[in-house]
Amino acid sequence: MMLNMMAVLSSYLNLVLLATVSTIENDYAFNRMSGITRYLYGNLPSFEIAGYVTFVLVFLLSALVYKLGFAKKLSIGKNILIYTFLFVGCIVLTFLALYLPMIEGLIISALILIVYKSRLWREKRGEAKQA
Repeated sequence: MMLNMMAVLSSYLNLVLLATVSTIENDYAFNRMSGITRYLYGNLPSFEIAGYVTFVLVFLLSALVYKLGFAKKLSIGKNILIYTFLFVGCIVLTFLALYLPMIEGLIISALILIVYKSRLWREKRGEAKQA
């Protein structure tokens, strides 16, 4: 009976130690995350949902940056192929976005390209009025 209680107490202590180590590791990983990713993982109901939201953000921002900066007029088949590879590539970028500021960088890139495109459009419109 005494050995049985000691085994139960020992397993309970191991569980407490495991929970403590797990909490310390989780806090360490959480504190190393980039800003937006930390916000998502801290405020969404589960880590799985936060991962999917991070992936969707990375994909949408990557597609926006591609469209604003690099896209040319292509056929629908080529566009589907490009966005498919972009989708697959964003899986890797999502893993990088956990600890590197990928989402923040994509937001800044998108803002710079939006300013550039708006100025380019304004200059073309001004040249068209003069002609």
